[in-house]
Amino acid sequence: MSSNNDNENPTVTTSQGYPIPSPFETQRVGEHGPLLLQDFNLIDSLAHFDRERIPERVVHAKGAGAFGEFEVTDDITDICGSAIFDTIGKKTRALVRFSTVGGESGSPDAARDPRGFAIKFYTEEGNLDWVYNNTPIFFLRDPIKFPHFIHTQKRNPQTHLKDPNMFWDYMTQNQEAIHQFMILFSDRGTPATFRHMHGFSGHTYKWSNKQGEWFYVQVHLLTDQGIKNFTNEEAGKIAGENPDHATEDLFNAIANKEYPSWTVYFQVMTEAQAKELPFSVFDLTKVWSHKDFPLRRFGKLTLNENPQNYFAEIEQVAFSPSHTVPYQEPSADPVLQSRLFSYPDTQRYRLGTNYAQIPVNCPYAKTFNPILRDGAMTVNGNYGAAPNYISTIENPVEYKTQSNFNYQSNQEKWQGPALPFHWKVEGDIDYVQARALYRDVLSKQPDQQKHLAHNISVHVANALPVIQDRVFEAFAKVDQQLSDDIKAEVLQLSPRSKDQSTQKL
Repeated sequence: MSSNNDNENPTVTTSQGYPIPSPFETQRVGEHGPLLLQDFNLIDSLAHFDRERIPERVVHAKGAGAFGEFEVTDDITDICGSAIFDTIGKKTRALVRFSTVGGESGSPDAARDPRGFAIKFYTEEGNLDWVYNNTPIFFLRDPIKFPHFIHTQKRNPQTHLKDPNMFWDYMTQNQEAIHQFMILFSDRGTPATFRHMHGFSGHTYKWSNKQGEWFYVQVHLLTDQGIKNFTNEEAGKIAGENPDHATEDLFNAIANKEYPSWTVYFQVMTEAQAKELPFSVFDLTKVWSHKDFPLRRFGKLTLNENPQNYFAEIEQVAFSPSHTVPYQEPSADPVLQSRLFSYPDTQRYRLGTNYAQIPVNCPYAKTFNPILRDGAMTVNGNYGAAPNYISTIENPVEYKTQSNFNYQSNQEKWQGPALPFHWKVEGDIDYVQARALYRDVLSKQPDQQKHLAHNISVHVANALPVIQDRVFEAFAKVDQQLSDDIKAEVLQLSPRSKDQSTQKL
């Protein structure tokens, strides 16, 4: 829709450009009679008002974002042949959206929750989306669990309240999540602002160079502002005083030219090294050792431009890990594989079939795929007179085959029958990294072991005793002291009667 809102004194019109002498008048019969259906200004305004909301995201509904640029600082062409990385000093326009995960659009920024850290790069080879989080791992490695997990973090279908029984029932049944739950209930679960947290790919990805060599990689974006977190009580206080505090902080920092930035690194692993790991390289609940796979710097991400319109540029932005460029590919991580479908599918539902034609999602790179046409909100010319298939007769086109990029060939080879799959592990491998976090990392940070136990306790104190006992048992597998500390505070916060001690779920 064209607009004259750039003029100093724009003329108010209907959606069709008809000038409106007085926008607050309505047509009616006589001075006090009924309204007239012919009053298009009224009908136009009400009909649009009735439809001005779109479905909010099922996850990551609450968020804020800004534009900026990614600059290549170090040569990594030995690992990745993507054009975005081909020259030191090269800058690429980007858009970042930060978000919480489980809350609704109006929920507080300070909620105890992971934070989404999604980046859209507008490259000459097409749009590249890095759809990351502020934690290096996640709660699950079986994708079929994702809808179940998310439902337990939302509202009880009967009470419409957050339900600690659902929350902890899930964790104690799926203890591969315990490492992520420990991160969530440390002070890292309540970042002070979006500017003061890291970003991580979490998943393993595959990058290839132009010589056809390929590697497993994980990406880390480390904040240049330093890490700042809230305690549990500080987060609760700011949530009540200013539920949009992180959104406000990001906007004001950029408006004041205090541009936040992140130094970007990656870890790299060969296929041979992956086979020697004590866990699967595709296990989203595990981190890679920095000692064995050190961080390698390659870029700087800086945010320096606020959106002009939140709805158009942030609410309508559509991310997916399937939006990628040559030489950057998904790995066989099953959770990542499921996201390749789910993310574009939810955008087609939220925004429509042609969500890629919305300006904020439209690639700067020239696109051509004549089969992707028609449907609601086709606004880009619909390929004009070009045939609606790949034609060799009329308007013949050239297209590149996979061999032109020299990637994804002669790489991993998979074979075997199609079988129902549930991830199985042996021993206590799911507790090893959680134990190291508690004993080797949190122990060196003032009061963090104490804060972890406290934060878990005040939440699980509202659950049924039978759930509480399962929580104590789960954390005892990490460290007995952690379990004892949680139990002592829970029993102090919610003393049990004799009847409760045998209560069943």
